[in-house]
Amino acid sequence: MASTGFFSSSIGKKYLIGLTAIFISLFVFTHMLGNMLLFVSPEVYNGYSHKLLTNPLIVLIELFFLALFLTHVLYTIKTTLENKEARGQRFTITTSGAKAVTFSSKTMIYHGALIFVFLVLHLLTFKYGQIYEATYNGVVMRDLHRLVIEVFQIPSYVVWYVIAVFLLGLHLHHGVQSIFQTLGFNQPRYTPAIRKIGLTYAWVVAIGYMFQPLYVFFFYQQ
Repeated sequence: MASTGFFSSSIGKKYLIGLTAIFISLFVFTHMLGNMLLFVSPEVYNGYSHKLLTNPLIVLIELFFLALFLTHVLYTIKTTLENKEARGQRFTITTSGAKAVTFSSKTMIYHGALIFVFLVLHLLTFKYGQIYEATYNGVVMRDLHRLVIEVFQIPSYVVWYVIAVFLLGLHLHHGVQSIFQTLGFNQPRYTPAIRKIGLTYAWVVAIGYMFQPLYVFFFYQQ
């Protein structure tokens, strides 16, 4: 009961958002690294995907991350609405310098919503999309490499993907900084380092994701 009470408080909600953000951020990074195997060979990429999909714990892992993601989204929306209601619309204070509110932080709820739409479409396109098969060393597996190459040769999808990943970068830029602040690393002496970490992490991930569709669309040759 005490735990439930804590997570219903404003501080508890921020901690829950921060903790779920840690897992989500790590997943986003590792997923980006796994996708880079696309440039090694179809066999390596499909083999990696096959090992993930045939893992006996895959269903539990997917449910775990689904719960994390939904918790993060719902608590973020709830906290945002409560903060707006508490502030009201009568007074607006503009800050500058170290305490300035960044564009990414002011628009978190909006690009967060678009990222959610992107995630749904991404799953429909790849996880539940066209099924191709490939055989390596007698093992039949899904040919995700072929599907990814086909999809990333569609101009409209590439544009949408790059825009969505750019928004992901904005989201991570503020989100990673917020994780440190939520966990208590919000002292002025840490602020410059936290901002550099947030900026670097966000754009390493975003550029990593952007590189895949852009390379396939402009340079990939079968």
